[in-house]
Amino acid sequence: MNKPNNFQRIRDLNTVQKASLAAALLERMLPNYALFSEALEFGDAEVLNNALALCWEKILLPKSKISIEKLVEKVEPNVPEVNDFDVFGVYPAIDAATALLTLLQGLQSKEDQEFVNVCKIAQGTVARLVEYQFELEEQTYTSKDVNQHPLMEYEISVLSELIDFVEAMGRLDKDNAKALRKLAVADGQTNIGVEIA
Repeated sequence: MNKPNNFQRIRDLNTVQKASLAAALLERMLPNYALFSEALEFGDAEVLNNALALCWEKILLPKSKISIEKLVEKVEPNVPEVNDFDVFGVYPAIDAATALLTLLQGLQSKEDQEFVNVCKIAQGTVARLVEYQFELEEQTYTSKDVNQHPLMEYEISVLSELIDFVEAMGRLDKDNAKALRKLAVADGQTNIGVEIA
């Protein structure tokens, strides 16, 4: 029997599981932002890392007095404008910041769809990189080529592994959260294969 696809499995998770999965994927995305931020002296990666740490706290302790509005206000000015930068790195940076704002939005509105959207953004970053590589090599490609590209297949398998963990963890506690965050970056790279320092 074929395993249901990742997005169907994500939809079947409960809210806390979905939020944890989204936060884990952000652990793989934010270093892309940090790299861009450092290279182009734009934005403050620390603000985003801090916001993600507080998201984890809010997922673990829903009653904690963390102001999501304040975090959104801090993160928003750090989203780069695509037209201001002539480098590919602006796209993964925008995706990371947008995914973080989407996670915050989900924690605020308690809308599960927002957490699913984070997973879609993460995969979209990889798709864009693959398309960019095809274009650089002046190759024509289809969506099937993108989906069967090793980078995309790898991303899908990492997502599947994270879903396995989240499905099996039962209740989220500090140890689970720690193990999940560790698993997300166990391969030492971001979702687009950039080494995490």
